[in-house]
Amino acid sequence: MDFTLLASLAVIHCIALISPGPDFAIIVRMATQQQRQTALACALGIALAILIHTLLSLLGISIMIRQSALAYTLVQCVGVSYLAWMGFQALKSAIGRFQAIAASTESQVQAVASTSTDAQQKSLLNGFKVGLLTNLLNPKALIFFITLFTVLITPEVNFATKTAATVMLFLLSLIWFSLLAMVLSKPIIQVKFLSISHIIDALVGIIFIGVSFTIAINLISSF
Repeated sequence: MDFTLLASLAVIHCIALISPGPDFAIIVRMATQQQRQTALACALGIALAILIHTLLSLLGISIMIRQSALAYTLVQCVGVSYLAWMGFQALKSAIGRFQAIAASTESQVQAVASTSTDAQQKSLLNGFKVGLLTNLLNPKALIFFITLFTVLITPEVNFATKTAATVMLFLLSLIWFSLLAMVLSKPIIQVKFLSISHIIDALVGIIFIGVSFTIAINLISSF
């Protein structure tokens, strides 16, 4: 087993995990506005999506998708649509809360925010699906894993190292996002974030729409 290779993979993946992006944004929003179990389900969904990306890359399927103009274009279109939709939903929520703040007293704002939060409570399954799709349908994640495994996981790497790498990336992802979910879903933290939930929604919306816009521009310029 190549421990040097595994260490390199771990460092690169950890840097990617802590970098701001759709995965980080959706966990912050979920953990500060939803129940802890829902946020943890979202973390599991993201980790599972990363496991799927890892397996697709190891099996060469991701490279096949990337090399097929039709398949890769389809993946990008689906990814752009989903990320943009998630972004607009977050911005819609932010605008609604901004309007409530402008039109209401402090007590009314808290009531509206509380009601909005209750209305948005997602089941464990929905939390899992949001996490899974946010990562799985992000074309940038596909490219990241193709690049990572093309450069580091050569055909000469043995099966044991590939298996260890797959498990390691999944566990690192699950631990990191679960830790975020656990910390940010503490009641005392949720109460503090409640007053700025509109700002969080706005930032999440901007991140999702920004990523989808970047992918769309690259897609258009490729034609």
